[in-house]
Amino acid sequence: MTDLRKIVIDDQEIEAEGAMTLIQACEQAGVEIPRFCYHERLSIAGNCRMCLVEVVGGPPKPAASCAMQVRDLRPGPEGQPPVVKTNSPMVKKAREGVMEFMLINHPLDCPICDQGGECDLQDQAMAYGMSGTRFTEGKRAVDDLNLGPLVSTAMTRCISCTRCVRFTTEVAGITQMGQTGRGEDAEITSYLNETLDSNLQGNIIDLCPVGALTSKPYAFTARPWELTKTETIDVMDALGSNIRVDTKGREVKRILPRNHDGVNEEWISDKTRFVWDGLRRQRLDTPYIRENGKLRKAGWGEALAAVATAMKGKKVAGLIGDLVPVEAAFALKNLIEGLGGNVECRTDKARLPIDSRFGYVGNASIEDIDEAKFIQLIGTNPRDEAPVLNARIRKAWLNGANVGLVGPAADLTYDYAHVGTDRASLESLLGKEHGAVKDAPSVVIVGQGALREADGLAVMAAAQKLAEETGSKLMVLHTAASRVGAMDVGAVTEGGVDAATDGAEVVFNLGADEIEIAPGAFVIYQGSHGDRGAMRADVILPAAAYTEENGLFVNTEGRPQLALRAGFAPGEAKENWAILRALSAELDATQPWDSLAQLRQALVAAVPHLAKVDQVADNEWVALPLDKLGKADFLPAVNDFYLTNPIARASSLMAELSAGAKARKTNAMAAE
Repeated sequence: MTDLRKIVIDDQEIEAEGAMTLIQACEQAGVEIPRFCYHERLSIAGNCRMCLVEVVGGPPKPAASCAMQVRDLRPGPEGQPPVVKTNSPMVKKAREGVMEFMLINHPLDCPICDQGGECDLQDQAMAYGMSGTRFTEGKRAVDDLNLGPLVSTAMTRCISCTRCVRFTTEVAGITQMGQTGRGEDAEITSYLNETLDSNLQGNIIDLCPVGALTSKPYAFTARPWELTKTETIDVMDALGSNIRVDTKGREVKRILPRNHDGVNEEWISDKTRFVWDGLRRQRLDTPYIRENGKLRKAGWGEALAAVATAMKGKKVAGLIGDLVPVEAAFALKNLIEGLGGNVECRTDKARLPIDSRFGYVGNASIEDIDEAKFIQLIGTNPRDEAPVLNARIRKAWLNGANVGLVGPAADLTYDYAHVGTDRASLESLLGKEHGAVKDAPSVVIVGQGALREADGLAVMAAAQKLAEETGSKLMVLHTAASRVGAMDVGAVTEGGVDAATDGAEVVFNLGADEIEIAPGAFVIYQGSHGDRGAMRADVILPAAAYTEENGLFVNTEGRPQLALRAGFAPGEAKENWAILRALSAELDATQPWDSLAQLRQALVAAVPHLAKVDQVADNEWVALPLDKLGKADFLPAVNDFYLTNPIARASSLMAELSAGAKARKTNAMAAE
């Protein structure tokens, strides 16, 4: 039952829930309240005092609107609704006093501060500050911290809002930051001078309302007003985080999160945020043809002619990589199947059922995790496979959810019941009385590590059976951004990748860099980076990366989302669908579209639910028949979080982070 109460804010009467804070009620009324420490997704600290408002009939001093609830307000003497004023003389004087106090020790770094132009303190000092100050003493200085290669610190600018401390402890689940000292000696620090050990740490850069925490890789490269901003979708994992790509000229300068409550809230992983330096290294920018064992540069006409000559009349197979948009997967499937060949997107040999969408997507949405009281993880380490989803599971755990894990033990940032590491542990959960779990909302999450062995379908059937017994929703957690979309368009072969490539004389490799292609076949590689796929290729067709073409991606919950082009591909590289369209003409098998819009029309006609952008379709429950499980342990799907795809492997920063993570895992030796 909702506890609605009437409240008057600046002469405007609204109804607000009793549990709401005044700052939320003011937002509901369309009144903006300045704040530094308050953040919707973090606990309330109430320590900056910038959000002061006047409560009429209340105490004779302003109240902190972030720490006072609507239910705490008293009605008027004759039962009138309580009155809150946000622009009275008392509030104006209070805000000016708070701002003056904030600026006592703040240095005048604006011309060289990376937050200049995006700084809350700068904006609010202009809006709510005074023209002068009464303080003439020297300013306090604080030593800078070393938080690692991602976050740059200038702690003299810090206003002790504690947002970074609350984020790292509550959302990221690490306990390496805090505030020490009192009064003038109080400072935010990392305990024992530790660097941060989290793959979500970059979010504290966005949270910092001043220039105390800024991005080390982006430092001094651009000002916000010089950048072109493009709203698009991330492909570093299968979550489909909403991001903004900022470009200066043709170069990506930084990647920031966008708010989407149903997917990534407003967080992104460090790989998503900092992988942009890999977009300009190791790039393929011109076609290549291998002659006498060596690759030589070629023109597009020559390269496409060589591919067409190689493919005509031969047994052809197509492989689809992890970063391919749905349109390119659909175009390749049409082209290769038109030539009598097979196409396969499950290059990691995941045994995903191809005849029901429920089998490879499930029926749980990411938001279902928020309400869950029981979460069972099977063969997955979400901290490495989808860090933002892992933060969501942690949030559910903080709200009282119980978490179980079948698979290798790992530090997931929350407590869980470790059932075991092998198939027998999963089997032991079946056929039990699940009691209270069945009555509460719950989710079973199956990872790709559980599905890659020969008994993958049996594991999936057991997971579905467990979900049925516990009354849970089922989620399949993918690791490849392109996988669900490619499965949706039917880019699969009965028997998997081995059956698709068996006896193939020509293999068309569309960005699949995680697979070894057996010697003997003629290999055409179409992709953006000179990675493993290009090394094996006989002809290389340079393609656009995910920030350089418009495309559709379907995330792990089955939500289609549009990625938009932020820049142009380097050199002679072209968009993926355009290369395939040009090649089809060379092969005398011209595809019936001349533009991306026409290709999308054909795509939607073939797979109608892909037209429902940003909607999660309901997948009908189709259970697999139970089969005999093997005896092996579940293996992790991701061995190195920072080096999972060709863009990440081209990034020098990701290499540094990977080396740092490995060093932390090795036991430190005591000094002799």
